[in-house]
Amino acid sequence: MAIEGSSEQTRQPRIRLGMVGGGAGAFIGAVHRIAARIDDQFDLVAGALSSSPEKAIASGRDLGLDPTRTYSSYRDMAIREAKLKNGIEAVSIVTPNHVHYDAAKEFLRRGIHVICDKPLTSNLADAKKLKKVADESGALFILTHNYTGYPMIRQAREMIANGELGDIRIVQAEYPQDWLTENIEQSGQKQAAWRTDPSQSGAGGSTGDIGTHAYNLASFVTGLELDSLAADLDSFVEGRRLDDNAHLLLRFKAKGSEKPAKGMLWCSQVAPGHENGLKLRVYGTKGGLEWTQADPNYLWYTPFGEQKRLITRNGAGSGAAAARVSRIPSGHPEGYLEAFATIYTEAARAINARKKGVAVDPAVIYPTVDDGVKGVAFVEACVASSKRNGAWIKL
Repeated sequence: MAIEGSSEQTRQPRIRLGMVGGGAGAFIGAVHRIAARIDDQFDLVAGALSSSPEKAIASGRDLGLDPTRTYSSYRDMAIREAKLKNGIEAVSIVTPNHVHYDAAKEFLRRGIHVICDKPLTSNLADAKKLKKVADESGALFILTHNYTGYPMIRQAREMIANGELGDIRIVQAEYPQDWLTENIEQSGQKQAAWRTDPSQSGAGGSTGDIGTHAYNLASFVTGLELDSLAADLDSFVEGRRLDDNAHLLLRFKAKGSEKPAKGMLWCSQVAPGHENGLKLRVYGTKGGLEWTQADPNYLWYTPFGEQKRLITRNGAGSGAAAARVSRIPSGHPEGYLEAFATIYTEAARAINARKKGVAVDPAVIYPTVDDGVKGVAFVEACVASSKRNGAWIKL
């Protein structure tokens, strides 16, 4: 991946990064820290890694943070870091969903850029308020829909934008998992406990956790905007308060004179045999594309009436959009962590452009607070539709 200013003489100083959440026992915090370092653009220098003072201090010590910059309150962190001469320039928020709004607001209001895990917030009212805060702050807001960072997803997006599939007719997205097939939240499993708790996760279970990823990916690749949906949500595991499976019908807005595209989305966390089965298929008047996250360096392309073709990352037929987010030669697999790192590096490019007072390169792409609002609206529309026996809901 070409990193701007990467030579010793010209490279930008690493961006000073803080983190909220992600302490000992957290899964996604470690992923964010790895992603932030892969392209050498960030230094983690401060953290409010837990609301427990003892756990926050221990987690900061494990990560080698200065004890004076290890906090048990994200508000205290935001206030003090904003006053320090070398305080943080950006913060990663990797907490359960219900903390996102308040935490992000504290940093945005002090001009600190925010890199936030998805979904944006646990409810649409907070999402809209957070967008207002972000727009007024002048700080950047990056939402880590990390799957948009895969090179072959950028390839698919470029091909569709260039008209190689013609008018888009059908969009099929799915994201099945099996890890919640049993009621493991009752055993105290931390990740399951908060994800199935509406007070922490919000109104959606599988729809909020993984359905938002599938929805965001479909929109990102096709450039289509969702018009309405009809949803059938289930909580198959007895006693579970949030959905663990969802079947959706999708109607997209028409583009120009084209007929509106239709789609289906399935997300499940009770599908034995599926570990992390994110897949996207798109069909148009001239051809189709298929991508699966289990084999992310491959994109299958079928022009109508011709044989199926395999496009590989950095291989023949792969274009500029994929190449700019590829790091190594073809044949060497790039995966989940590298895709996540792409979002961080795009964020770094935008932050460095802001520091210089110049326009960011138009090629730089990352999910924004607007994508976050759409994601939360999607979840609430799914819940509303299912409560009305699958009625169509406009977004």
